[in-house]
Amino acid sequence: VQLQASGGGSVQPGGSLRLSCAASGSSFRGNVMGWYRQAPGNEREWVATITGAGLTNYADSVKGRFTISRDIAKNTLYLQMNSLKPEDTGVYYCNAVTRARTFWGQGTLVTVSS
Repeated sequence: VQLQASGGGSVQPGGSLRLSCAASGSSFRGNVMGWYRQAPGNEREWVATITGAGLTNYADSVKGRFTISRDIAKNTLYLQMNSLKPEDTGVYYCNAVTRARTFWGQGTLVTVSS
């Protein structure tokens, strides 16, 4: 089972990026999936989650700017990030929670800077 995150890059404040997390080896259609991020020198923090039923939840710091979604057919998780701020800089990780364990992707770097 593998989660492959992609879509990171460098963007100016106010810009947008869309992250993708492609799952292989297993279907997570009924599982909670989410995004976390880790800024340099900080601990990993939760960003957003989506349930198997499509219910979403967001950290206050990204609410109204980020949108988490999933394409069941493609077995892919997304994070649309708009109105990016320098404090959004960090490595973004996707995860999938099962009863047996939590799977993590390898991370994709997002840099917001002018």
